[in-house]
Amino acid sequence: MALPTLVTPKFKMKLPSDGRVVNFRPFLVKEEKVLLIATETGNQDSIVNAIKDIIGACTDIKDVEALPTFDIEFVFLQIRTKSVGESVEVGVTCPDDNETLVEVKIPLDSIKVQKTKGHNKEIKMSDEIMITMNYPSLDTFVKANFVDNQQDVDQVFDMAASCVATVTTPEEVHNCKEMPKAEVLEFLDQMSSAQFKKVQDFFETMPKLSHKLKVTNPKTKVVSDVTLEGLASFFG
Repeated sequence: MALPTLVTPKFKMKLPSDGRVVNFRPFLVKEEKVLLIATETGNQDSIVNAIKDIIGACTDIKDVEALPTFDIEFVFLQIRTKSVGESVEVGVTCPDDNETLVEVKIPLDSIKVQKTKGHNKEIKMSDEIMITMNYPSLDTFVKANFVDNQQDVDQVFDMAASCVATVTTPEEVHNCKEMPKAEVLEFLDQMSSAQFKKVQDFFETMPKLSHKLKVTNPKTKVVSDVTLEGLASFFG
């Protein structure tokens, strides 16, 4: 006689980017193993691939590759909450001495995608030119943030070029996704510092997984406010 099949519960969540309601389930042991192996290697690309595979298996989202970074982070956090517990312990460095590490337990349902007031995907470059931005995909984000510890100029421009969706003039709407990236990079090179700062502001103010907490340094007794951002901050 065959062993019984275990029933996995189903849940619903709303994507932060567009409000779409999707179905999801907790990840299974076989899926968790893939993530644990990737985490043990410390290779960011492996971790990201494992996260994308888990989202593909545990949700009915068909366009995982196209999801903006903050959607992927939020979705994975919801799956993790239903899979292995309602809270996570993370190590936080006390900012008053920048060396003392404190373990803090964070309820996962308190971690939200924070949206900056005034953030806009449309950026006015001049009276006649408007650009519309897309949010970076997870792959683009990883290349710019995790391949090494410090972004260089080329990486910043490459991410920006990957995210320019359209350039609109009074005569025409240019679809940048149909153009060679070299042309978009050349367009960015022609911007003034003030114009490119607007593009940088788009990335700095885009929605992000965030949680504010207070930590007490056990050595100095100083209480500090700390903001954790991004999925990596909540890996416990």
